[in-house]
Amino acid sequence: ALQLKTFGADTFIVNILGLGIIRELGPVLVSVLVAGRSGSAMTAQLGVMRLTEEIDALTTMGISRYTRLVLPKVLALTFAMPLLVLWTSAVALLGGMVSADVQLDLGYGFFLQTLPRVVPLANVYIGLAKGAAFGLLIALVACHFGLRVKPNTESLSAHTTASVVSAITLVILADAVFAIATRGIGVPR
Repeated sequence: ALQLKTFGADTFIVNILGLGIIRELGPVLVSVLVAGRSGSAMTAQLGVMRLTEEIDALTTMGISRYTRLVLPKVLALTFAMPLLVLWTSAVALLGGMVSADVQLDLGYGFFLQTLPRVVPLANVYIGLAKGAAFGLLIALVACHFGLRVKPNTESLSAHTTASVVSAITLVILADAVFAIATRGIGVPR
């Protein structure tokens, strides 16, 4: 913002914040946090179930571990992530609005009037779609590594770490694919 102010382009901070947060930063940051927090918890939960032979007991009773354990986790994270992305983006934009007022003397009214004009609604949909896709990926990776835990504690810790690293890597790769696929959508002309 201060660099933009040097060149008299300080009003473009709304464009930068709007597009950067709604389209990229919000979905990716939430995904990294969720992969580290919830993804590792899912992997650890399934790994402990493997250690205590609960998964074997489900199989013995004829209950599919995928239907009973994996599907609810995948669906829940796929539906929850867009809500988290929406919340995070809104809070980040609020913080940007306050900073723009304090640092650049751009009023709240100007920020709120300019944001919908310079950031097309398609960007919100892209951010929400990214959230859903990233949630699906994180849950699938977490469940994959959780079900592959061997019956020892070293395997549990190794698979939990591998789950988080793999999920974050996949999120970054998927974000690159999204960026390429949507490069012409929602960009103001």
